[in-house]
Amino acid sequence: MSTDRVPVFDGHNDLLLRLYGLSPPERERAVLEGRSDGHLDLPRMRAGGFAGGLFAIYVPSVGDGLDGDALMERERYALPLAPAVPFDAASAATVSMAAILLRLEQASDGALTVCRSAAEIRTAMARGAVAAVLHIEGAEGIDPDLDMLEVLHAAGLRSLGPVWSRPNRFGHGVPFRFPSSPDTGEGLTDLGRALIKACNRLKIMIDLSHLNEKGFWEVAQMSDAPLVASHSNAHALCQSSRNLTDRQLAAIGESRGLVGVNYATSFLRTDGRKNAQTGLDEIVRHVDYLLERLGEDGVALGSDFDGAQIPDAIGDAAGLPNLIAALRERGYGEVLVRKIASENWINLLERTWA
Repeated sequence: MSTDRVPVFDGHNDLLLRLYGLSPPERERAVLEGRSDGHLDLPRMRAGGFAGGLFAIYVPSVGDGLDGDALMERERYALPLAPAVPFDAASAATVSMAAILLRLEQASDGALTVCRSAAEIRTAMARGAVAAVLHIEGAEGIDPDLDMLEVLHAAGLRSLGPVWSRPNRFGHGVPFRFPSSPDTGEGLTDLGRALIKACNRLKIMIDLSHLNEKGFWEVAQMSDAPLVASHSNAHALCQSSRNLTDRQLAAIGESRGLVGVNYATSFLRTDGRKNAQTGLDEIVRHVDYLLERLGEDGVALGSDFDGAQIPDAIGDAAGLPNLIAALRERGYGEVLVRKIASENWINLLERTWA
């Protein structure tokens, strides 16, 4: 990794989903050699200073025939919730994506390392390797007895979001709506509450980014870990159902938790629209707001690379220096820039996993 790049540890990417439909040789070539589509591969990570992050397992939804991208270009929208994914299909996809990450570690000859502790993240970053943490976004692949959770934890799972934006046996995700409050219905189920307790016991970080407001408050009441939203923004600046209210931000701050700023344009813009011609000032605007409410230790980055439309001014992982430059131009000093870029995430994970 170039020494002139500020290392970025990122709170969320969907690279494993992008690789899921490829053959094993194609996956390796796509990551190790690079390709023109998507946002992430090793050459572009090195070019932009992408030093690691949470690599999500996300089970694809069953097709519903809707063009969500087109709907989210409108002035107002309310996408229907995707249907629940059957357990057999979800568990197979979950195991497959976990295996993809583990095989990439082997194929990369140390250039990508699956990390299970903050110390391992720091060691990997120090030697220039990408520090990958296995994360689940939507727990459809976990059985009611939580046996799969134990197995995945042994394989390296250290972060989990109980739901994506659809219902499952553990709870209810927040749908994609604009303008809308995140208070959209029921929260956790009894199984969901058992999952939160199990994650606390195993020291698995709980990600609140796709959980609706009722579920958020249930986790806040029962969890003994810092509250974390890995890829979310400020509702006061963009009234998307996916963003966090001031009251939620206050609870995250009180828990010494963290929010990773999402680059998805529809969660940044005042008008809530998907538009690649969105300036980096929109990301900085959310960083400013979150810093005011969470302090310098509570704000980080959560790109949503390979899972969302991001500003053309970033483009892909190679464009991260443009975002770092925008933070500097806003007047952030080097210490704060490095906290936001990587140190806050690593410190948060250390507090959660200890």
